[in-house]
Amino acid sequence: MKKAMAFIFGAVFGGVLGGITALMLAPYSGEELRTVIQKEVDNIQVEIKEAAQKKRAELEEQLDELIHPQES
Repeated sequence: MKKAMAFIFGAVFGGVLGGITALMLAPYSGEELRTVIQKEVDNIQVEIKEAAQKKRAELEEQLDELIHPQES
């Protein structure tokens, strides 16, 4: 039972210490970090939409070739 309690205490203590360290070493304040994250999310969304549009155009072209094969 002592080993289990020591493990639990160590895990909780380590978690608290890790959280405090992360807060102390964070490069941005909370508001700045949210702004940076939001900008990155927006950029990723734009990239995903552009990639989806490009892939859709490729697939539509392939479908058109399958429907209307060109005679050689």
